[in-house]
Amino acid sequence: MLRQQGYRVPSGSAESFADRVQAVPLPGPLLSVVAPLLAVMCHLNRQLAYSDERIEHLAIQDPRVPRLRSVPSIGPVTAAAFIATVDDAQRFRHAHHLEAYLGLVPRESSSGDTQRRGPITKVGHSHTRWLLVQAALSIMRRRPPAAEALWTWALRLAARRGKHVAIVALARRLAGILYALLRDGTVYTPRPARHHPDPVAALPT
Repeated sequence: MLRQQGYRVPSGSAESFADRVQAVPLPGPLLSVVAPLLAVMCHLNRQLAYSDERIEHLAIQDPRVPRLRSVPSIGPVTAAAFIATVDDAQRFRHAHHLEAYLGLVPRESSSGDTQRRGPITKVGHSHTRWLLVQAALSIMRRRPPAAEALWTWALRLAARRGKHVAIVALARRLAGILYALLRDGTVYTPRPARHHPDPVAALPT
């Protein structure tokens, strides 16, 4: 609504959104439209905060959840959903089987010596797949220090194949990492990003 009227809200976290909107010098008529929306949003945020606390309390009762949460942008909901979907990691021979189970691998169409790849299959548990894609989006947007290598890899891929492909590929890689942590009983250890030319400069403008 503000963009349509030529106003821009500065970037920031979701938690500070209402404060950032209130800091924008808006004319009275527009403020009278926006203020009730912010009031509803604040009420919903309190309900969400309560739900987050309950989920946090329930999730920590499973020792696997903290291990998965060591991965950047993986919260208690995503960790718990992944565990519920995978159940026993040993039933998958390797990460690619799990990625296919979650519908995060491309469709393949082969004829003769030609092999074509299309969009992801989207089979399996759609909610868990969606959560992994949201985690990938969070890494791309927030660039957490512990995910520097993942962010750099995804950004280089985005420069070659496009942002959408890169986000799905990053979600697939996250699924593989979470699988390895469940299988091995370990926690995430960040890897240093390899030195490459500036990936941001390689993106199309």
